[in-house]
Amino acid sequence: MGRTIASLRRWPAGLVIGGLMLGLAGCQDSSDQSSTANRPPAAVDVVTLESVPVDITESYAGRVAAYRSAEIRPQVGGIILARKFEEGSHVAAGDLLYQIDPSLYKAELASAESELALAEANAQSARLLAERYRELVKSSAVSRQEADNAEAAWKQAQAQIQAAKASVQSARINLDYTRITAPISGIISRSSVTEGALVSAAQSSALATIRQLSPVYVDIRQPASSVMKMKRSGEDLTADVQLRLEDGSLLDETGTLKFSESSVDEGTGTVNVRAQFDNSQELLLPGMFVRANVVVEHLDTAILAPQQGITRLPNGAAQALVVNADNRVESRPVELGRAIADRWLVLSGLSAGDKLIIGGLQKVSAGATVTPREQAATTAATQ
Repeated sequence: MGRTIASLRRWPAGLVIGGLMLGLAGCQDSSDQSSTANRPPAAVDVVTLESVPVDITESYAGRVAAYRSAEIRPQVGGIILARKFEEGSHVAAGDLLYQIDPSLYKAELASAESELALAEANAQSARLLAERYRELVKSSAVSRQEADNAEAAWKQAQAQIQAAKASVQSARINLDYTRITAPISGIISRSSVTEGALVSAAQSSALATIRQLSPVYVDIRQPASSVMKMKRSGEDLTADVQLRLEDGSLLDETGTLKFSESSVDEGTGTVNVRAQFDNSQELLLPGMFVRANVVVEHLDTAILAPQQGITRLPNGAAQALVVNADNRVESRPVELGRAIADRWLVLSGLSAGDKLIIGGLQKVSAGATVTPREQAATTAATQ
């Protein structure tokens, strides 16, 4: 022992320290290798992909239009005596809206009825004379000409009765027109006139407007290419439509496409498509802008991959890590379609039954052995 210490004293100090450090490093490497060999496989979260039906939708701008709209206009002239509705309220077809002064029209009706009575009295006298002459001409008591004149006078009296009846009917219609009623049911706008205003049948401005808001139409400007895609894929042009309102909220009822123009707008290349909504809560108002989600294609079988399980390479390509039957990680290049909610529509690279890694990606790489932890997957998705 003393000889060994003596020999170390003869060595340079640097060589002694270096030898000790090498020995310690060898011991540490041996310890790390043993620790790595004994480390358990990394745990990762996986989702088993399934083949699900998917509706492919497109979003377009739309504008709400009233199902029915009627402008209230007078059909006779006169002074407005009363307004019988509350502005902005619901009115039913046939409800009285305005009352025009009927005095003049009552007088016209009475005059027409008197003319009818006079015509009927004259016709009675002409009929009796014609019948009397018809008998007298047989005995040559009157001439044939006088009998013919009596017959003609009777027919003229009958024509005068018909004209008088038409005058009575016209006067009665004008009297009825002094009561302005609602032609349709709906919500009535503000009134443009008040009691005491003079109105006429030829005026250009409407007294009020009634709009039916349940149901309502939504006019959508859809690109012609989308309409062609729907027709080629066999989609029914009466597909369901969902609306997003101006405040960003989604309307909780679904509409249906009802009509599509047969021509394309040359300026915009779009086709006007009309959808119908029940609008039971009357949230949709005429003139409102909305975003319409229209189903343009339906896929019976599609693979939807959670977005957190897809990574992008520096060259822009997409890849996914999956766990095979041996619990080893495989790298798959994938081709993606559109984003549907929080998932990607996978066109190629993944199939039903693949276990896609969605959690713990930073801890593993291709070829590593892992412990998969199954996570719940959504079995259907709709944009």
